[in-house]
Amino acid sequence: MDPLAATPSRLDRTLTERGLALVCAKSTDMADSVLKVPLHYYRDPKITEMEESTILRRTPLAIVPSSQIPHSHDYVVRSVLGDSLLVTRDAEGRAHVFLNYCRHRGAMPACGSGNARKFVCPYHAWNYDSAGKLVRIPGKAGFSDINMDHYGLVELPNEERFGFVWAVLTADADIDLDAHLGEFAAELDQWGYSSYGYHDEREFDSETSWKGALEAFAEGYHFPFVHGQSVIGQNTVANTHVYDEWGRHHRIGFPFNNITDLSDNPSEDWDPVLRMGIIYWIYPNLILANSPVGVEIIDILPAGSPTTCTVRHSWMARYPAADEAQRAFYDEIYLQVHAAVRDEDFAMLPQCGEGVRHGQHDHMVIGRNEIGVQHMIRVLAADLGVALE
Repeated sequence: MDPLAATPSRLDRTLTERGLALVCAKSTDMADSVLKVPLHYYRDPKITEMEESTILRRTPLAIVPSSQIPHSHDYVVRSVLGDSLLVTRDAEGRAHVFLNYCRHRGAMPACGSGNARKFVCPYHAWNYDSAGKLVRIPGKAGFSDINMDHYGLVELPNEERFGFVWAVLTADADIDLDAHLGEFAAELDQWGYSSYGYHDEREFDSETSWKGALEAFAEGYHFPFVHGQSVIGQNTVANTHVYDEWGRHHRIGFPFNNITDLSDNPSEDWDPVLRMGIIYWIYPNLILANSPVGVEIIDILPAGSPTTCTVRHSWMARYPAADEAQRAFYDEIYLQVHAAVRDEDFAMLPQCGEGVRHGQHDHMVIGRNEIGVQHMIRVLAADLGVALE
């Protein structure tokens, strides 16, 4: 199937028309005013503690794409905010998110990823199935008075929708994805991410604030300076974007240079997926960067200090690879986009982290042309009770 053939129905030509008008006017969607952000918003350890306890452990997070565990008994282990999570698909096809800690002494029954019907704790070999149920205890006579049904792996509140397995990182909490996404759910649903093919991922740490790292994906002001030698800088119009928001979430369309072809040839394809990079921020920590052939999933979380973060950068193909040639093609795409993130964005961002740690000014200035950055800051600051000017 031609990867450029189909387009999500809600992304109609209106989005392209808006992008073209901005490019022709040498303008961009803007906020009403400049925003002043106190430096402590990025570097105060008390704020970092609040972020984890009141936001990141209480909000549904997209833990893995559904296509990473496509078959019954598939599993993957990943660390999120220091917790080891075991994500499985059971015999009935239902996804689960468990704390990957044995109920006996706390060792980790699973590691890596793959397909397994049981997980065996390395310490005393307690066995759990892919639904998290405790199914075998060696030397069971020593535990004759316990009910094995009560000692399965601890399951976090979770739900599988929109092509992702979501979870709340607090076991006794509730998960309400409808309330979390609101009207943005329809915008997300149109992409059909559940049919995409999971391809590759990398994870790394960076010496910068997780909030500042997310903000790098909410403006094109830096494109010619940070990405000037790569595809992003060479193919995308700098400092120009179409901006829309749904409550806590937003969408930014960064026009490609080829959008101006439509001025002279209006009969050409106005599909916005072909004319701009379409990037979403899903509150609080997820970036989805869409292209005609796939989507980058950039998951950013704090990592132990206000100015250290963990970045998980993965990629899904719009159409799963059917053969080795297509897999090699996708490999090349992923290596290019990962190089832009790792060697360009995250080569610069640690300098910002250094400035945040050692700066002696009292605030930063976010421009009107950085409307997406302003939205991120306003939303998170409001939830954290941080005053802005």
